[in-house]
Amino acid sequence: WQALLLPALFVPLCSTGFISAKLGLPYAEPYTFLLLRYGIVAVLLAAAAVVLRAPWPKRWQEWGHIAVAGLLVHAVYISCVFDSIYHGLPSGVSALIVGLQPLLTAAIVGPLLGERVTRQQWTGLLLGLAGVTLVVWEKLSLTFDGLWAVALSGIALLGITAGTVYQKKFCPTLDLRSGTAIQYFATTAYVALFAFTIETGEVQWTGEFIFALSWSIVILSIGAVSLLFYLLRHGAASRTAALFYLVPPCTAIIAFFLFDERLGVLALVGMALVAFGVALATRPAKPA
Repeated sequence: WQALLLPALFVPLCSTGFISAKLGLPYAEPYTFLLLRYGIVAVLLAAAAVVLRAPWPKRWQEWGHIAVAGLLVHAVYISCVFDSIYHGLPSGVSALIVGLQPLLTAAIVGPLLGERVTRQQWTGLLLGLAGVTLVVWEKLSLTFDGLWAVALSGIALLGITAGTVYQKKFCPTLDLRSGTAIQYFATTAYVALFAFTIETGEVQWTGEFIFALSWSIVILSIGAVSLLFYLLRHGAASRTAALFYLVPPCTAIIAFFLFDERLGVLALVGMALVAFGVALATRPAKPA
């Protein structure tokens, strides 16, 4: 039941990341928003780890690997996505770029992790990419402010890809309580550097901002990330990465109900392709 329930829970939770960004960024600059988010999460998880007597890494090398994985998954990926949306990149375009992550992961997991990517999985991954393209096609726009926003989403793609592979290879026994606390402290230091040097630090404490911040702390930084690490630990990185194909269409569905963003025929066909592609990519191959 976990093989069905946990991915089904992870995808919609992860999809709300774009929604919380859209709600919160009008009231705070991206790195200031993330500084508040990650700082609070780091303190909460560290306190929980102490209270629950969670084991902490015994060697500095382990601390370093955990911190690097956290910087890639949280700092580089999330901050670049937030920054790209803040600089005018439509969320659909950002989702499309980051949606290439399963293909990029599948291309490098073989030599790095010893995972064999089958022809069936490649077919599913390619179908997923085609589906994602159809889902976000109607949202594509060339009116955004320069290529910098596109470059930021490209950096986010590299960050989440490298982070998931690095996490699987170097942190296979990471404790979700102490390990994620270490990752969030490292990420807090990273976003603080940008928040204090290139931003004003001004925050408008509106109801929407408080809701977006609270949601991103509890649901995204704690809930969705814990599920991601659990899935990485108990499954192949390429199959876990394939779940990210479901994020753009799921985001589109949430946006439809919250912001009345309509879905066309191409988007509906794309969602069907995504569902089929993910099922194919995550289905265990039959033994020869």
